[in-house]
Amino acid sequence: MNQPDYQKILAQFSIDLPAKPFGNGHINSTFKVGEPPRYVLQKINTAVFTDPEGLMANVMAVTAHLRGKIAAGGGDPARETLTYLQTADGKNFYRDETGSCWRVYRFVGNSHVYEAATPALFAESARAFGRFQKMLSDFPAETLRETIPQFHNTGARLEQLRGALAQNKSGRADRVGAELEFAFARAGETDTIVSALEKGEIPLRVTHNDTKLNNVLFDDKTDKTLCVIDLDTVMPGSLLYDYGDALRFGASTAAEDETDLEKVTFDLELFRAYTDAYLESLGRSITEREIELLPTGAKLITLECGMRFLADYINGDVYFRVHRENQNLDRARTQFKLVADMENKFEEMQTIVAAAKATYCAN
Repeated sequence: MNQPDYQKILAQFSIDLPAKPFGNGHINSTFKVGEPPRYVLQKINTAVFTDPEGLMANVMAVTAHLRGKIAAGGGDPARETLTYLQTADGKNFYRDETGSCWRVYRFVGNSHVYEAATPALFAESARAFGRFQKMLSDFPAETLRETIPQFHNTGARLEQLRGALAQNKSGRADRVGAELEFAFARAGETDTIVSALEKGEIPLRVTHNDTKLNNVLFDDKTDKTLCVIDLDTVMPGSLLYDYGDALRFGASTAAEDETDLEKVTFDLELFRAYTDAYLESLGRSITEREIELLPTGAKLITLECGMRFLADYINGDVYFRVHRENQNLDRARTQFKLVADMENKFEEMQTIVAAAKATYCAN
């Protein structure tokens, strides 16, 4: 396969600097531009993001809103949100002659990411995502495009699992009876958040949809959070999914594909650290009903991810990248073990949320 002409691509953004591979992302191809880096060049994975126009329209609108809020608050927009460049002819990305889509944003220097969380770092990431959500609380979320339809619709994910079971493309369905029984036993809960949105019980918000620790930049000098990155899945939705996904990943005591389920538990102290920091950042911009549903959000996004891993295992590992046999099945099992542990600890989770609400969200 021929290498893309990076200099020709960068020229579309009026940049004449060398490009080198950068980072360890699994979706887009990423390159740092200049030495020391001044920009980041990315090839958008259009197999995953089939609507690059919609994706970049979302990103540009959200980052413009964030820059305005940051500047009004006396912050530094150049460091506290990503700044994407337009092409010389005013487009949000460049589509080359092969159909590949490329975009450029300014490199945020003197910053770093973490791949593993301590309670303190986990709380810092919660503050970052809380600030992100608060600054966007007045953004008209309905104007954003849903670039991955029903991305966090737990009921729809359940139906996808049923469809995978019916087709049984890999012939593996007879190996996962216990896992299917676990998922289907909770079918009645899967529409809780979508239903609350549809009924207007909770607001439609701008959501990030990938709230892992390594999607937050930390300042090299202060080790405090600078900004939220990886905005490709910014869409309209519920903050309950963002909150829940951070906890699903960050408050687990084991790796996502751990084979020894005895090691997999839901850490209530990490849950407390994240919840306190998140609500401290949001303050009164989060509603009573959203606060009430926070533990449910953590449980449902974990169940949803487990169902997605299980469906992919039954489909023959066609969506999530695997490096060994049964990895998607192991991922599903860890998620379901976390769900079961959350259910056992649900009253404690509610108590922690209530205490954080009283401290940070009181009138």
